[in-house]
Amino acid sequence: MQWTLVVPVKPLARAKSRLSDTADDGVRPGLALAFAQDTVAAALACPSVADVAVVTDDPRAGRELAKLGAGVVPDEPGGGLNAALAHGAATVRAARSESPVAALNADLPALRPTELARVLAAAAQFPRAFLPDAAGIGTTLLAVTAGRELAPAFGTDSRARHRASGAVELRLDAVHSVRQDVDTGDDLRTALALGVGPHTAAVAARLLIAGQ
Repeated sequence: MQWTLVVPVKPLARAKSRLSDTADDGVRPGLALAFAQDTVAAALACPSVADVAVVTDDPRAGRELAKLGAGVVPDEPGGGLNAALAHGAATVRAARSESPVAALNADLPALRPTELARVLAAAAQFPRAFLPDAAGIGTTLLAVTAGRELAPAFGTDSRARHRASGAVELRLDAVHSVRQDVDTGDDLRTALALGVGPHTAAVAARLLIAGQ
C-alpha cells in the first residue's frame, strides 16, 4: 500500500514558541524549518510513501520543502491545524480518490523511514488509526484507508480525542522516531540522542556552539 502523507507547517515565525528556553526568536524559525525538512526527507525515503503534501502558507517553508520533492498545498482555510489537515487530505483525494492518507507531524527530526513503514503497515489494518506521541498525550500520525475521512482532532489531548472519535490506537514497539515530536528543549535533546537528520543536526550544532 502506497500512502500519501499530509504534513502541516505553520508560518515559521510563529513556530515552536515553547522552544524559547533553548532557541531565541532569531533561531527558532530555522529550527522549525529544519525539523520539517528532516521529517519530509525521511518520509519520502520510506518505501510505503508515494508522496508528501505539505500544507503551508509560509513561502520559505514551501520553497525549501518543494526542493526535497514534496508537493505544496496552500493553507486556504487559514483556520488552524485541523482545518489545514482536512483541506490537505481533501486536495489529495480530489486527485487520487483511492489513496490512503496519513497526517504526519512536521516536527519529527529523528524520523526513520523503516520505522515509519512499520507504523503505516500497522495502520493499513484498520479504517482509521493513530499513533500517540512519546509523551502519551498527543498524536504524531493519523491514518485512514481509501474512502475514509481523516477527521483530524489534533491539539490538546489529541490522543484521548482521537481514541474517543473511534480511531484505533496503534501500540507498537521500536518506533520511537515516529513518536518523538519536538516541542520543548527536553524533546529536542531526546531527538538528538535518537539521531536527527542533517538539517536539524546543523542547526543544533550552531545552538551548542552559541551556548558554549
